[in-house]
Amino acid sequence: MAEVSEAGLFMTRYNDIIIRKKTLLMATEKPRDRVFADTRDIVDFKFDAQVARVFPDMIRRSVPGYGDIISLLGLFAERYVTPGSRVYDLGCSLGAASLALHRRIRQPGCTLIAVDNARDMIERARQNLPLQDPRAPIELLCEDIRSIAVENASLVVMNFTLQFIPAEEREALLAGIFAGLRPGGALVVSEKFAAEDPAGQDFQTAMHLHFKRANGYSDLEISQKRTALENVLIPESFATHKARLENLGFSDVRQWHQCFNFGSLVAVKS
Repeated sequence: MAEVSEAGLFMTRYNDIIIRKKTLLMATEKPRDRVFADTRDIVDFKFDAQVARVFPDMIRRSVPGYGDIISLLGLFAERYVTPGSRVYDLGCSLGAASLALHRRIRQPGCTLIAVDNARDMIERARQNLPLQDPRAPIELLCEDIRSIAVENASLVVMNFTLQFIPAEEREALLAGIFAGLRPGGALVVSEKFAAEDPAGQDFQTAMHLHFKRANGYSDLEISQKRTALENVLIPESFATHKARLENLGFSDVRQWHQCFNFGSLVAVKS
């Protein structure tokens, strides 16, 4: 029995190392983002094949603090996931958040459900995620998250996803998540936050601009991407998020991370 236990422990550690390497590769994968490098007719931003191909580089160079949020999500899995429950990654893109969650699920009988409506993202995620891992199998769904019935959940993550849902539909989506969470379960929402006042907004916008320039984006790339996003990414303030979640019944809503105008909050159902 001792030999079996040692072998099992070795395999667990080995699998953790492999998953960590995959997470790191997803965060640094090439090719480099040049989607908006040339003058073009600007249409609304889409997570199409062109974006999926360069997405790891795009999000690393565009979203300050993204790597920290991804690496820390696993701590929420350790704290909130309970035996026999479901974990949802809504808007999973290439699966970086799913990997971070999956490697920290310690409870038996759990399933991780990763959802994204962009087929090109899902196909790449399928290559990155350990779908058949018996410790916690992963179901990968190409669906609109608004059509997903959240059930028996101990943890739900929306990593820079809610901001792409029309503002008037966000409350209904969050209400469904609240209904599907177990008592004691948590919702983690990472977003681009709007500032509470004009001066604060000016500061955050300027710092984000400096961040993107420091990461090698030209003014043309920054301008064209901003135009492509302005009708599809609608940020809200942390106060707006907090008030809505509390009105839905979440008992504890707090911000746990922020880097410039990007941050993350956790809401717990009592």
